Amino acid sequence: MHKEICRCPWVDLSKPDYIEYHDKEWGVPVFDDRTIFEFLTLEAAQAGLSWYTVLKKRDAYRRAYKNFDPGKVARFNETQIEKMIQDPGIIRNRLKIEASVNNARKFLEVQEEYGGFSNYIWGFIGNKPKVNEIKRLTDYQATSKESDAMSRDLKQRGFKFLGSTVCYAHMQATGMVNDHSIDCFRRNEIADIAKNGR
Repeated sequence: MHKEICRCPWVDLSKPDYIEYHDKEWGVPVFDDRTIFEFLTLEAAQAGLSWYTVLKKRDAYRRAYKNFDPGKVARFNETQIEKMIQDPGIIRNRLKIEASVNNARKFLEVQEEYGGFSNYIWGFIGNKPKVNEIKRLTDYQATSKESDAMSRDLKQRGFKFLGSTVCYAHMQATGMVNDHSIDCFRRNEIADIAKNGR
């Protein structure tokens, strides 16, 4: 008898692209600065919306944001921002788009200071993923003391739309915390990846 694969309780099994995101990306430790910038930008865009809304628009975001090259995004001018606000492929929220360009500039400053944004952001958890015991949907937390500290520091540095909830979602997505449920097939796979480090 074929055994059904067990996944995290938040996964909508009616959406193949959502399943693929969970199975291949969510929770994998990310140390590449460009990828970190992509997730930070997408998660800030998600604020107040569902992650799936953003996930469906990811290809359009990659086009609009020059494949999330922070150096290129930091140089966007008012004309480019206006063009993005007219782009039906992304979430056309002026404040979020302006914030993303601001955040790209701040991102470069942190890269310069720490020799890489990854060095900075992973420092909030001591450079080792935290593992949580998730059994049911109600076990998921929206923030943590680490995401609080991260959000506070990012705001002091001038970043925008990166509150503690957004920061915690970033930590989950990029493997800073392993929030796969204890019966999810990815939990141990992610733990093995994390053991190997950078």
